[in-house]
Amino acid sequence: MDSVTQLLLGAAVGEATLGRKVGHRAMLWGAVCGTLPDLDVLAKFDDAVRHATFHRSALHSLFVLALLAPPVAWLIARLHSHTREHFRTWIVLVYAVFATHVLLDAMTVFGTQIFWPFGKEPVTWGTIFIIDPLFTLPLLIGIVGTLLSSRSDAIARHWNSVGLTLAGAYLTWTLVAKLYVSEVVQIDLARQQIGYDHLVIMPSPFNSVLWRILVTDDKQYRIGYYSLFDKQPRIRYAVQPRNTQLLGGLEDHWPVRRLLWFTKGFYAVRREGADIVIIDLRAGLEPDFEFRYKVGEAGDPRPRPVTSQRLEIQRNWSRLRWLWERIFSPP
Repeated sequence: MDSVTQLLLGAAVGEATLGRKVGHRAMLWGAVCGTLPDLDVLAKFDDAVRHATFHRSALHSLFVLALLAPPVAWLIARLHSHTREHFRTWIVLVYAVFATHVLLDAMTVFGTQIFWPFGKEPVTWGTIFIIDPLFTLPLLIGIVGTLLSSRSDAIARHWNSVGLTLAGAYLTWTLVAKLYVSEVVQIDLARQQIGYDHLVIMPSPFNSVLWRILVTDDKQYRIGYYSLFDKQPRIRYAVQPRNTQLLGGLEDHWPVRRLLWFTKGFYAVRREGADIVIIDLRAGLEPDFEFRYKVGEAGDPRPRPVTSQRLEIQRNWSRLRWLWERIFSPP
């Protein structure tokens, strides 16, 4: 999820864990710990693919974070010496914030390596978009309400609990919605007799009503949309070639192998001028895919491997209007 949401979630979990005993310090350190796992983005690599896939690895492991929680808690208790009697609860707070951070990331389509180093495959449930205001706003309201209220007020103390409860209820809703859409998609694929190697269903940007369906086989990919407001369970797919043959000669190039692993098969390849570009099909609205990596250059007769580079995109913000209209109006 986005950094703001993770900060707010950390603050809310911190307040729920230790707020009544140490006051707003629990919220402050919850917010700090909510951002710590994402500090792995500060690691610098010359290779863009290595940089991108290092994120959400070791510092998003439930095992690594369990080892980090006690020393972080010790540091907090040392800075606030009068709270040392709550040292064990500080450990609970720190690890609870770490764990909710990585589990929330696992609910996005990109997932995270929560079992690293014992299992390095990203765990992904794909039930929530990486930015979703309906999840973030309850957390924000709960935190602001807590900050503005007096702890002696019994009703005001429940602001944070209400915010966490509503956010949790929304996550549950996204899971139920995805299960329903998944059943619709499977029936519709069978009806249209569409075979596939890989299928992923994910929410479209900023909502959990319009769902994006991505289907791939060895030659092409299909992208369709289904809204919970659609009257008919029928999905129209736009079909595009994957052009995997363009990677001929680059199969052993590390960035190529890494991207094929990271995308879980949801990728396409394009030649842009002399550049050989791998596209992660899971991010962006067509044709503005968010993650595009140059991994080679055309040669004679075979392409040459190069240090990977992430290519910038020109975002078409007018697509957001189409997104809003598609939620309520089937094509």
